[in-house]
Amino acid sequence: MQRTLRAAAYSVRRRLKLSQEPPVVAAGHIAAVSCMVPMYQGMIGCTSGDRTVPKPAERLAIERIQTGVRMERRLLKVLKALAEYKNMTLGDLLEGIVLHAFEGKAPFSAQTQRKIAELKGIYELDLDARASHRLKERA
Repeated sequence: MQRTLRAAAYSVRRRLKLSQEPPVVAAGHIAAVSCMVPMYQGMIGCTSGDRTVPKPAERLAIERIQTGVRMERRLLKVLKALAEYKNMTLGDLLEGIVLHAFEGKAPFSAQTQRKIAELKGIYELDLDARASHRLKERA
């Protein structure tokens, strides 16, 4: 096992062009290979399909305010789970959805749509767009 881990660490080191030798690994332990992975907000020039995350200089300075919005319970659960899956805040997710909707664009890729369908099943959300104008809060 130690030999396999050393070979894997060497392979990673070679791909990342690291100059240091991989750390010595004791049997049953995994060597840590350090590399920087950008966060969602910090990615520069990274593309996702036909979209590109803007460079920090291109980002817009905005003011956010706290709001208390009431939503259907299961819908909120799906949104929170999706935000967690996408590694973003619920507010960032909602802003993205609304901004896309304002322009008549679809906010989600096919892969994300599949994840949403899975989350809807988990949280038993059986509502769709046709229900949006028929919702009535229980008394």
